[in-house]
This record gives sequence, C-alpha cells and structure tokens, in this order.
Amino acid sequence: MVDITHKSATLRTAIAQAIVEVSSVDTIEAIHTKTVPKGDVFAMSKAAGLLGVKKTADLLPDCHPLPVEFTDISYEIKGLQITVLITVKTIYKTGVEVEAMHGASVVALNMYDMLKPIDKGITIREIKLLEKTGGKSDIKNL
Repeated sequence: MVDITHKSATLRTAIAQAIVEVSSVDTIEAIHTKTVPKGDVFAMSKAAGLLGVKKTADLLPDCHPLPVEFTDISYEIKGLQITVLITVKTIYKTGVEVEAMHGASVVALNMYDMLKPIDKGITIREIKLLEKTGGKSDIKNL
C-alpha cells in the first residue's frame, strides 16, 4: 500500500459509469414494470452498488480503507442501454476513484445477474472514471 501519512485530508469526489446493454425492449419494459422474476432491478442493484463501494478495500489489496461519506447511484435509459452513474465522496487523504468504478461494476454485474433469466444477450461495457476532484489533480470529462 502507498504511504499516505503525509497527505492532508481534503474533500475528494469521483464519478464513474458502467453501461449495461440489453438485447430486447421487452427487458427494458420488464425493468420499468418491475416484472423481472428476481425483483426490482434498480433497487437491488443500488443496494449491491453501495456494498461494492464500501467493500472495495476488502477486495483490492492496494486500496486504503476509507470513510465513504456519500454515494449516489443513478440510472439513465436510452434505447437498450442503461447507463449507471455513481458519485462517491469522502474527506480523506486519498481519492475514491476505484471505489466509484468498483461500485459501478458491481451494479452492472448485479443487473446482469437479475436479468439473465429473461435476456441472454446482455453486455457490460465502458466501466470508466468520468470525473475526479480533490487531491493533487482534478480530472473532468474523461
């Protein structure tokens, strides 16, 4: 693990995304009408994503355990694509980019798991950092 003892605690924010693409408008309709056999896809995936953000340091050996002070998970549907957006904030000595990307990944995987009984053509792509602020460098609109 990198030594961060010399760093100052500052507000750090990261926004990440994942895109889940389904193969049928029927799948999107099932999500909207909450008729997916495994339950409410958005609610369950949000819960999974929150756990993913919080448990990042438990799974990735070089990530520092840090206080997650805010997480927001939102969804945007365009056609057959569901864009997952996750914002994570902390006041700490290191950033939350990996936590945000890990959370987006877990949301996407949970969606895949919940939808696979009704759609065999799901893909997950574009898990990436969109923005980070705080610390030594800010990165926006990647």
